[in-house]
Amino acid sequence: MQTLEVRLDWGDQQTVVGSLAMRSGRVYFEYADAFRAAPLPISPFKLPVRPGVFEHTDREFAPVFGAFDDSLPDSWGLLLMDREFKRQGRSLATVSPLDRLAYIGTRGMGALTYHPSSAEAEGVGGDLDLAVLAREAERVLEGDAADVLPALSLAGGSPGGARPKVLVGVRDDGRMMAGTSELPPGYTHYLVKFGSRQDGPHAGSVEAAYAMMAAAAGLEVPRTRLFESAEGDRWFGAERFDRSGGSRLHMHSLGGLWHASHRVSSMDYEGLLRTTLALTSDQRQMEEAFRRMAFNVVAHNRDDHVKNFSFLMGPDGTWRLAPAYDLVFSEGPGRQHTMDVAGEAERPGDRHMLRVAETCGVDLRHAREVIGEVRESVDRWPQFAREAGVPQSSARQIRELLGRRVG
Repeated sequence: MQTLEVRLDWGDQQTVVGSLAMRSGRVYFEYADAFRAAPLPISPFKLPVRPGVFEHTDREFAPVFGAFDDSLPDSWGLLLMDREFKRQGRSLATVSPLDRLAYIGTRGMGALTYHPSSAEAEGVGGDLDLAVLAREAERVLEGDAADVLPALSLAGGSPGGARPKVLVGVRDDGRMMAGTSELPPGYTHYLVKFGSRQDGPHAGSVEAAYAMMAAAAGLEVPRTRLFESAEGDRWFGAERFDRSGGSRLHMHSLGGLWHASHRVSSMDYEGLLRTTLALTSDQRQMEEAFRRMAFNVVAHNRDDHVKNFSFLMGPDGTWRLAPAYDLVFSEGPGRQHTMDVAGEAERPGDRHMLRVAETCGVDLRHAREVIGEVRESVDRWPQFAREAGVPQSSARQIRELLGRRVG
């Protein structure tokens, strides 16, 4: 039987949460007695704190419980992880979900850590060069890299999402280091995205413009910046919201909370709002979720799946919405929103958003004000595009498509 100890690492203190075990292909979890005596709701819907052993049965969702699946990367990080296992001579057929969590060890997103971490989870130090990592990432995506640079394996092996990305620590003078662990004084945690062939050369600038537009629309967004190379490449970076100085916050995605897959349309926006209220017990947080729905509808962000909404919990056990992220112009699967708005995914408009507001208990006058504020911000797209350096041709194309939205 394979086992891992799960801890909550707040940065200045650690708490043993419980034990993960795998036997005969089945995954189990049990809370530690001390944790049950002073419980925290790390995953209240699927792993409520109580005595006894939980067996993971939602294997169509993921190989492990959602709370721990959120620690694992998606396609990009898994690609790097698989390369590392192959380099060690291991058959991927023998790599278990607990092996992957042990590989993540203490360097995953959020505050959950896994012990003992495997030897390959140990990192390398020194300064990083984003241009070198970006070129290496492109080689990996194209299948040309037989071996992966240790720095890319370390910095790029834990974040989620399909696009190549790295976790770095950035100093005011521009120096960088791998940002998967605690940083020295003067460094700030950032997640930096590299482009792919499907994104086009200006994806970073477009996402930077969208972040500015979202902030102007009243959404809570992390601090963002564009990192530039001497050759003119520009990469979008966002300050990590699961880190604050030396402290860590527990992070759980909407999909992980409900064991809902992000690969298919598995929830709607009413589910997002109701989950937000149930988890945070805060009407204002639900209204913030409504504002994000309005932005995604008006700004044509149809990549609105259940992993693109997350929640944060601190040591006091209080939950709140994580800042908005992955805000981009996106046509979505089949030119539809991944999460429907009152049953409408192809052409949702004000009436659909107001129906969600009414169903979930958001004041309709306030809902109309929010929609108006979002529209005013999106109408300023040309300004944000100029400030972010989006080429005029790309900015014009997006503006034309935004103009087709339904009122």
